[in-house]
Order: sequence, then C-alpha cells, then structure tokens
Amino acid sequence: MNPWEQWLRSFALQIIELQLVVLAVAMILWPGNTRTKPSAFLWLENHFGRLARKKTLSVVVVGLTAIVLRGGLVPILAVPEPYYHDEFSYLLAADTFAHGRLTNPTHPMWKHFESFHINQRPTYMSMYPPAEGMILAAGQLLGHPWLGNLFVTALMCSALCWMLQGWLPPAWALLGGMLAVLRLGVFGYWINGYWCASIAAFAGALVLGALPRLKRNARAPDAMWMALGVAILANSRPYEGLVLSLIVAVPLLVWLAGPRRPRFPILLSHVITPIVLILAISAVATGYYNYRVTGSPLRMGYEVNRSFYSRARYFIWQGPSLPKPTYRFAVMENFYERTEFKYYSDNRTLVGFLKQSWAKIAWYWRFFLNPVLTIPLLALPWVWRDRRMRFPLLALGVFLLALAVETWFRPHYFAPATCLLYLVLVQGMRHLKHWHWRGRLLGPALVRAVPVICLFMVVLRVSAIEAHVIIEDPWPRGNIARAKLLRTMETWPGQHLVIVRYGPAHRFPDPEWVYNAADIDSAKMVWARDMGERDNQELMQYFRERKVWALCPEDLPLHLEPLSPSAQNDPNYVRALQ
Repeated sequence: MNPWEQWLRSFALQIIELQLVVLAVAMILWPGNTRTKPSAFLWLENHFGRLARKKTLSVVVVGLTAIVLRGGLVPILAVPEPYYHDEFSYLLAADTFAHGRLTNPTHPMWKHFESFHINQRPTYMSMYPPAEGMILAAGQLLGHPWLGNLFVTALMCSALCWMLQGWLPPAWALLGGMLAVLRLGVFGYWINGYWCASIAAFAGALVLGALPRLKRNARAPDAMWMALGVAILANSRPYEGLVLSLIVAVPLLVWLAGPRRPRFPILLSHVITPIVLILAISAVATGYYNYRVTGSPLRMGYEVNRSFYSRARYFIWQGPSLPKPTYRFAVMENFYERTEFKYYSDNRTLVGFLKQSWAKIAWYWRFFLNPVLTIPLLALPWVWRDRRMRFPLLALGVFLLALAVETWFRPHYFAPATCLLYLVLVQGMRHLKHWHWRGRLLGPALVRAVPVICLFMVVLRVSAIEAHVIIEDPWPRGNIARAKLLRTMETWPGQHLVIVRYGPAHRFPDPEWVYNAADIDSAKMVWARDMGERDNQELMQYFRERKVWALCPEDLPLHLEPLSPSAQNDPNYVRALQ
C-alpha cells in the first residue's frame, strides 16, 4: 500500500465530515437564508416528538433500529472475522461457555498451543473477565458469536436512550439514542469485531440512568438496574467499572444521608436491600468463576496471564514485574518485550506520557466525536452553568483522569462512561438550539444538521463500499485469509492439524494464526506452533489420526505443505497440485 493510499484511508472520513460541517454552517449563516423552519423538518420533528413521549416504545425502537440497520447491511459489510488477540481470547471464552463449562483442563500438549491473552495453566481459558465471553456464547448458541455482539450493541443503544430519559426531556433522549445507533451501531470496531465493548457501555447506562430515578422515586426496580449495571461492569471492565461506580456512589450516598431521602423502611426495602443482595450474589459468582479458572476466588485470569508472559504493568506508576519471563517462541517475545514492554517503558517517561496522552485524545476524538459531534461541545460553557449538569461533567473529567494513568488505551476502555459523553453532547445540543447570531435564531438549524450529517456519513460509507471507492480500510474486517482457509478445510474429510511457521519478519500487528477451540481434541482444526522437528513429532504422534500440515502465513499465496502421509494423499491436496 503506497503512502497516499494509507493516508487517505486514515483521514478521508474525517476530512469529508469536516467539509460537510463547514458546508452546513456556511448555509446556515448565509445572509440570504432566512428560512429557519423547513416544513419537512417540522413534520419529522412532530412525529419524532410523538414517538418520544411513549418512552418504553422509544427505547424499543432505538434497539430495533440498530438491529435492522446493521443486520440489513450484512450483504455489504458482511459478518466480521476476528483479527486481534483479544478477539480470539473472548471467542475462546464464548466457546467454553456455549458448551456448558466455566473453563477447560490444561491440554497435555499445551506448550504447542501457547498464544496471546490466553491462559494454558492452571486451566485453559481466556484471561479476561467473563461478561464479553457470555455475550458471544449467547450468539454462538443462536448460530454465530457475532449475533451476541449485534444484540448487545442494540441493547446498549436502547439503554442509552433509557438513561437519557432520566436526565433529559423525552425527545432529546430519543435523539441521543438514535445518534448512538448511527455512530456506534453501524461502523467502528465495537460492532464490527468481537471485543463486545457494548456490554460495558450498556452497564454504564444502567448505573447512570438509575441514579436520577432512584433519587426521584426510590423504586426497587431502579435499584436493581443500578446493581445489575455495577455487577456487569465488574465482570467486563473491572477497573473502569469501579471508577464509574465510585463516582456514581458519591451523589447516591449524599442523597441517602440528606434531608430529601425517603423514610428508612422504604430505603431499606426499595434501595439498600436490592443493591446489597444483587452485589452479594454477583461477588460470590465472580469469586467462584475465578476459583475455577485460576484456583483462587481473589485472583483474576488477567493476573495469572501477566505473571506468566509480561513484565509490563497495567498502570504507569507500577514498576515492571521481575524477572523477565522465559519465552518458547520468538513471536511472543517480540510482542511482549519489544512491543508491549517498550511501549510501557516509554509511557513512564514524561515525554512518552505526553505523547501517548495526545494519542489517546486523538483516538478517542476520532472514534466518539469526529467533526460533527464536536459541534455540541461548543456549548460546554452553557452546559457548565446548568447546575444539574455539573455532576455529569465532573464525573466525565474524573473518569478521563482515571484513564490517563492506564498504560494502554483503546476506545472500549472508555465504554462504561459512554453514557456520560452522550448526556453532555445532547445537553449541549439543547443549549445550541437557542443560539442567535445577528438577530437570527440559527440554533435549530445547527442542531438539525448534526443527525443529518451523521446519517449522510452512513449512506456515504455504504455507497463507497458498493462502488469500490477507497475512503477507508476495506470491508469485511478481520483476518480474512485465516477465516477463508478455515472454512475451506472444514469441508475436507477428517480432522486436521496445522503447524504454523512464522518467518523472521513477523511482527505485531501482523495477524496471529494460532488459536484453538475450547475442546481441542474434538475440534475439526487444531492450530499449533512450530517447535522444531523433535517436538513436532511428539505433537504429531499425539494427533496421529489427524492429517498434518505446515503453513507459513508470510508465503503468498497461502499454501499448505503436507507433513503426514494422510495429508499427502488427501484428495483435496492432490487436486490442488493438479
């Protein structure tokens, strides 16, 4: 890929969206444009307002819109394939849960299957908390793991709408839910991958949406929603979820101790008891899961994995773990030492910290905002003057500071606070609606431009994909080569063992190929690392009933080299030679 094409794929969408914003603002400010209330917009707004007043229906419509929109685009965007280490790790958890197990026993040949973000000891399982794997497992039971991600993303958008209804008028809450559908429910790696970040955003919306409802009515269902959100956060994004939960606990405790609280019997039965009961059940369940995976209810799979493979620590103030781990494979040492540990070490210097902080801001801006959703932030001074909005703004600031001390970053780290961001954005749009310029009320037109541009960008991107115009990375997303080979070999008779041999130039973010199903021995395909002729023979003897192949992903076009007589005589291989 030449530099111009790479640059175009990286920034074309932002440039196009910026041009649309500039064009919209120019049209609004044009002196001859005095028609500020187009009849088409008024007609849409009237029907939109009628729907918004039916709050439960609005929540349902937002979720269904997300499912129909992204599901309807499957023929164009396709179902994504996994690419990154984390995705394969979550899929291992999904496969484990879908087969009715909490973890898997360590395989006798586990050294051949070592891979990133996966524990081989004391049990064979993903290193991550279980929430994301459970969502993907539900999808796997429905036919495909991605269906779980699709449905939880729709639930996230619905929950955002429900949360906003607790803070804002119904029409604005519905608008915020629809913006979430357009910005998070169609494109981006949350929906087009297997990270399942939407589950943490869903949980954050439950927590923040329950807060104003509890303070108004002290109803048991709202307390249950809040506790459920905290429990999900603890099992999806533990650190970020803890930060958000502590932030929300402050106004909740102030209310419980203040003069406006209900009588104690009501508080006990409607608020305290449901929250304590659900959190206690969640703590026991989480402890039992950790016990099954790591042998200790207080030790997470993440801790076990880092102790085996990495010296880099989760927070920048923590010193490196010692001693340096011993690696069996160069590809794993390259990742953990030359990529991950170097990044961690650089981030602990002042220059490196400032550099990475700027990269975080830029990445978050590109994922969540881009030019069009930057418009509502222009109203931040007016939002701050709104006393009811000071808590969300302060909470957002504290949450961002908590993210700043983490070593690594991706937009899904921010997922629990997505609801806070959308609350601030929609409230900013409410203030912008009253903007005057030179005696003209231009705010309504500016607010209308935001969802119109968001919708236009979806249409533009879909049209570009259909027309094969390059304005971003190609679709579908994921390690397509591995997925195609896997689908092809699954149609071949018998069971197969593929020994992967990487070339010396293989480096992250080149895709990883060695990932396996939860039940390795019964899987159609088993992927293993090359460990030299002697150790490979040990593995081949263990899988002596399988056809054994060698694969070097760097050799293009991809081809399999037969290593066993049964593979050499495989009719598919013979036909390929002919």
